[in-house]
Amino acid sequence: MDKENSNNQERKLHTTRTLNAPIDLVWEMWTNPEHIEVWWGPNGFTNTIHKMDLHENGGWDLTMHGPDGTNYPNRSIFKEIILFEKIVFEHLNPHFITTVKFETKAEKTVLDWSMLFDTREMRDSVVKAHKADKGQQENLDKLEKYLANKV
Repeated sequence: MDKENSNNQERKLHTTRTLNAPIDLVWEMWTNPEHIEVWWGPNGFTNTIHKMDLHENGGWDLTMHGPDGTNYPNRSIFKEIILFEKIVFEHLNPHFITTVKFETKAEKTVLDWSMLFDTREMRDSVVKAHKADKGQQENLDKLEKYLANKV
């Protein structure tokens, strides 16, 4: 592995999950605000989506509501959308790039989700302060559960 790839791995949160749903349904769950509002975020969180313009340079503004009542405003800009293949967005504060790839495997969907931070220290800080590594897993658990009611 070259130095740049090694550096990227140190700055990344990454997970892959095979979902028991066809790709068109998984895509719908990721791109329709009515669905993503229901499952997005770690356990105990709810969401209000203010704007979700799913196109290049479109904005995504949402507020995550923590179980303790704390509100967490989030702002992102969509950078790349390839139907049934990939969604890339730039989260503004803290800054990171999220890439979600979708791949059909039989009647299931392989979801590859990575968050690339500017530095390893930023990734570590977000993991420590917000448990982003655990949150990413819980997010996918919630998506799986939500999908089970849609298949």
